[in-house]
Amino acid sequence: GVITQGHLRDPRASCPQCLAEFLVRFVASSLQGSCGQASDQWRRQGNVVTVFLAASHAVFLSLILEGAHLNPAFSLAMCIVGRLPWVKLPIYILVQLLSAFCASGATYVLYYDALQNYTGGNLTVTGPKETASIFATYPAPYLSLNNGFLDQVLGTGMLMVGLLAILDRRNKGVPAGLEPVVVGMLILAIGLSMGANCGFPLNPARDLGPRLFTYVAGWGPEVFSAGNGWWWVPVVAPLVGATLGTATYQLLVALHHPEDPEPAQDLVSAQHKASELETPASAQMLECKL
Repeated sequence: GVITQGHLRDPRASCPQCLAEFLVRFVASSLQGSCGQASDQWRRQGNVVTVFLAASHAVFLSLILEGAHLNPAFSLAMCIVGRLPWVKLPIYILVQLLSAFCASGATYVLYYDALQNYTGGNLTVTGPKETASIFATYPAPYLSLNNGFLDQVLGTGMLMVGLLAILDRRNKGVPAGLEPVVVGMLILAIGLSMGANCGFPLNPARDLGPRLFTYVAGWGPEVFSAGNGWWWVPVVAPLVGATLGTATYQLLVALHHPEDPEPAQDLVSAQHKASELETPASAQMLECKL
């Protein structure tokens, strides 16, 4: 009853797939990072509409390129359900981190003049003209680490349940071609309902990669100390949430799907259909009249 190889579509981990993973994660991070251009004086946690469009476009690319995980939390979920060998998990995570880091560099170059004009060359993590939150997430002033951790566990768990439900072929299924829109709407719903606390990172690579970039690009070590040392929460909590979300889907949904038909039954059904096709049309009409 659990999700197995025949129920989920998943790419093979190879050099071409790693390159595809890098490309799709780069596009998604670049589009999400560029949401700063639509923000109010560069200071919002993020624009959920932009994230929706970025996620939809990234999922569309991942379908064209035979699938891409984009998110270490999703890669972990694929390992849990047996769709990705555990030995390949570090490779996926490393590629996703590197891609998000490079995408942050592209965003920084693209808006370099705007950043310099707004900050006067003083790149800060906190204060009235902070710009670090363009790249990575930071908690609201009232948010504790415990509450933020719970926020990310719950949000990522819901994301995993939604993704597994969409990808499970034994469910009713999403109309072909609409998967990117549905995934984008799922992320949009999570962002609108749960994004106020810390900007709903939900993705360790999408947060840690850009944070590492800001550390070396001029924002300094405060990117790790801000928010009472917030940086580890969007890295660890989504992995915990992915584990719990995957286990929840398996226990409450996947285990209760009817078992796949036996091969013998499939053979009998196929033979029956073949005999119907071989029946002359006149005989079929006679049978209908009788």
